[in-house]
Amino acid sequence: MARFFPARSSCHFDTPGERRLAERLDKKLEDDYLCWFNVPVGPKALQPDFVLLHPQRGVLILEVKDWKLDTIQTMDPGTAQILDSGRSKSVRNPMMQARAYALEVAVTLQKDPALKQPPGSSRAGNLIMPYGWGVVFTAITRRQFEQTNLAEVLDPHRVIFQDEMTETVEDEAFQQRLWDMFHHVFPCKLTLPQIDRVRYHLYPEVRVNAQPGQFGLFPEAEVSLPSLMKVMDLQQEQLARSLGEGHRVIHGAAGSGKTMILGYRCVHLAMAANKPILVLCYNRSLAGRLSQVIAERGLSDKVAVRNFHAWCRDMLVSFQIDLPDSRLPVDQQMEQLVARTIEGVERGQIPRAQYAAVLIDEGHDFQPEWFKLVVQMVDPGTNSLLVLYDDAQSIYHQRSGDRRRDFSFASVGIQAKGRTTILRLNYRNTVEVLSVARAFATELLAAREAAEDGVPVIAPESAGRRGAFPELIRCESDWHEWNCIIERIRDEQGQGRPLSDIAVIYRSNSHGKRAEQALKMAGIAYSSGLSTRGRGNLYSEVDAVKVVSMHSSKGLEFGLVLIPCLHDMPKSGESETDEARLLYVAMTRAIDRLIMTYREHSDFTRRLQDSISGVRQSLEEAETV
Repeated sequence: MARFFPARSSCHFDTPGERRLAERLDKKLEDDYLCWFNVPVGPKALQPDFVLLHPQRGVLILEVKDWKLDTIQTMDPGTAQILDSGRSKSVRNPMMQARAYALEVAVTLQKDPALKQPPGSSRAGNLIMPYGWGVVFTAITRRQFEQTNLAEVLDPHRVIFQDEMTETVEDEAFQQRLWDMFHHVFPCKLTLPQIDRVRYHLYPEVRVNAQPGQFGLFPEAEVSLPSLMKVMDLQQEQLARSLGEGHRVIHGAAGSGKTMILGYRCVHLAMAANKPILVLCYNRSLAGRLSQVIAERGLSDKVAVRNFHAWCRDMLVSFQIDLPDSRLPVDQQMEQLVARTIEGVERGQIPRAQYAAVLIDEGHDFQPEWFKLVVQMVDPGTNSLLVLYDDAQSIYHQRSGDRRRDFSFASVGIQAKGRTTILRLNYRNTVEVLSVARAFATELLAAREAAEDGVPVIAPESAGRRGAFPELIRCESDWHEWNCIIERIRDEQGQGRPLSDIAVIYRSNSHGKRAEQALKMAGIAYSSGLSTRGRGNLYSEVDAVKVVSMHSSKGLEFGLVLIPCLHDMPKSGESETDEARLLYVAMTRAIDRLIMTYREHSDFTRRLQDSISGVRQSLEEAETV
């Protein structure tokens, strides 16, 4: 079966003929065929009906017409005069339309030297793959066509007719009709990186930003071609294009691209929304970063990004409801913010259906009553809700006695049944970083299946990118430990790594204050999340090391992560499981390098030593096989 973008069940077909052709392509082509339906192509955003790509065949453009013979009044090489609802109408000759699309595809791809035939070959400088175009007439048979003079303006070899796309047509015969549409045929075997380059050029919206700390969102237009072209993987692209209407839940392992898909969805929804779009998360640092990225895209007037409690405060202020007493402890103030917002909605003081869409990142941090509240904010006319979830990273709800043990999405008004997706591949971390993090948190990450409406635990699987082994460094003293961290930062900076791509992730506030002191004394610029305001403003135009807590780091990513003072973990009085979750989250923030320091042994440092040794041995053994 061909892989469709969007998934065939999510395609919005304009005609019965398009739907029927999609069914034939789906069932009569093998699974190495990629098929895009009605997706804008290239810098000019041309919109062919179907684009097919096969690694050994090339790229094919198809235009589909449900015309009958009596629909066509006249046709010349450029235009067709047709009857549309009883009125005569001039349209472009569909063959010329398909040809124009195909030539534009070829011109776009040939600008990339890596997609050209090598010097010295018989086709040097030409595209490395064949390309073709054709028309599908879903209501005209070949015999009917042959009884007309249309062959003078429509090459019969480039047309598939109604009787050649029935359910009973042999798969091989149907495929041969497609590949007869190619004028030049030559051997071709596209590699996966070459296929990714094709997608990079034809579908700019699936490009992944290669710059650090961007969640893969919104790359700027390239002035010159980058040496490394990064795109969504096929599952991510299909999912992003197929979300459609209604409630959707994505269960994804750490680093699987959940936030990237959220960004894609924001852009898509903002194009058509007549009400604001709301993005919520629990983490202030993540909210601040997402807000900045949305602003850089020019979507701030359409997309609001807030952490959940800040949004509750917005609601109370906007609709003139008393705020909690500022003299109360912070946790009580937060509880009252939520309670008063819920009461305000129930009493009708705060209106429901305020947003065209609500998107929730890191949904595993939300309490059930928060979901119930937020669901009511979605306009029933659009009914657009997206929840991103990874139960392995749930680090906030444990103290409440795990109130969500029997949680189901239906219980909070989220219609997730039949609309859930699981992302297992981790793209953020190297094999080495992810393997050590997984080995450390083996029990925590034991995969747990769940009913479709429930919450599974997704064990992450590596995408295979290799890098340096995580370092666990024992230091003799406080001074030695912080000097070690400063030296590592300076080394990386000297090798060209921006300071903004470096984070010191701490467990306790005392560690965070010590990090600030060490960076200040060393004259290294830093942004700190120790204060509430700081967490919301971690990301500015200044190139600076990020100092963030383990709790606040969730959802963020950095090329180099430094975790100090592991001798203080697990923290006294805290659950060892909860502490392991925190450290797992902190470790998986590292894209390339992970450095951890300690002064004395603890249960966690011993576990980490064993994990690093075990992973190193396993990888070495695998390489010798």
